[in-house]
Amino acid sequence: MRVLEQGTPGCGSSHGNCGTITPSHAAPLAMPGMPGIALRSMLRADAPLYLNPRFDGPRLRWLLGFARHCNWRDFARAAEARAAILLRSRRLLAELVREQGLDCEFAEAGELYVYRTPRLLASDERHHAALLDRLGIEVRRLRGNEVEEAEPALKPGVAGGLFHPGDARLRPDRYVAGLAQRVRELGGVIESGARIDHLEARDGRVSHVRSTRGVFHGGQVVMALGAWSPLLGRMLGLRLPMQPGKGYSLTYTRPVRAPRHALVLREAAVCVTTWASGYRLGSTMEFSGYAEGLNRTRLDALRRGAAAGLHEPEGPQLLEEWWGWRPMSVDEVPIIGPSTRWSNLHLATAHGMLGVSMSAATGELLAAQLAGRTPELDPAPYAPARFGL
Repeated sequence: MRVLEQGTPGCGSSHGNCGTITPSHAAPLAMPGMPGIALRSMLRADAPLYLNPRFDGPRLRWLLGFARHCNWRDFARAAEARAAILLRSRRLLAELVREQGLDCEFAEAGELYVYRTPRLLASDERHHAALLDRLGIEVRRLRGNEVEEAEPALKPGVAGGLFHPGDARLRPDRYVAGLAQRVRELGGVIESGARIDHLEARDGRVSHVRSTRGVFHGGQVVMALGAWSPLLGRMLGLRLPMQPGKGYSLTYTRPVRAPRHALVLREAAVCVTTWASGYRLGSTMEFSGYAEGLNRTRLDALRRGAAAGLHEPEGPQLLEEWWGWRPMSVDEVPIIGPSTRWSNLHLATAHGMLGVSMSAATGELLAAQLAGRTPELDPAPYAPARFGL
């Protein structure tokens, strides 16, 4: 196996995300009412979900497609598909970390959603928690005093919480580094700094890949390029219905009153993760195409959201300000499986905000398909064929 990596392993969104492993995130963003929220967000550059008003043709087409999926039928279908791969991956990931001895600060401690307004809490109990109940994903309803007792790092005034005991957390950069090390130990080759310049297809198959590290041939080709997948897919005549969803994070040394659990501060939509080696604030979703760089307004919103809910919202030392692109599919379901256009091409992309959470089951599904075995997961919901790819 040979991996072509345009930077170094894990240098993209796998580096700076919050590292939560979350079956609790089965619900897709695509739901009734979301297009209106997105349009209103254009007026607020610090909104948790922000749509940049700049005209962008591909982004506009994606948004129109996304809006078509914002109905309850597609919502239910996407939630079931996401839940299946998230639950499978959650189990496999724990086994992988233990069996391969990956040093990534993996902790099966659950994730806690924290609410300061009864109205939002009631809404999430009716929708988010009820959906998880139907999908068989455990969620516990907590009163405000129970949340504050469980999490002394929180400021008083909590209305209640939703605790997801099946969620976990890890240090994502160390997880990917551990996987890369095992690939090399097992005889695989990782070509770092191999930016792809061209994909050549002949006679119904991908014949070779040209990169800054040379030209490579292979019997099977897997396109697992995250947010760059649509850009490279064009070389093969594939129009992947994806857009980059920009996220941000701030990484600190660990504060004294660090949270015990991974948290989601719901009103501000800020995620908080604590590890032995550090502390991170993250989240937000910005649709601004392939615009690079940090947006100071978005980072300041993370700080304000954390300050509203935590005694020590920031650690003693700021280690990193980070941004990255999440690969967002138009139906909020990943694209995994064989191409219908090219006989030796497989895709593994469009995992949105859940790439690490879905990683182990994605690898298992791809391995089974490449080997001609029957997968443990039903591959149909994730198949590229649903988009004619």
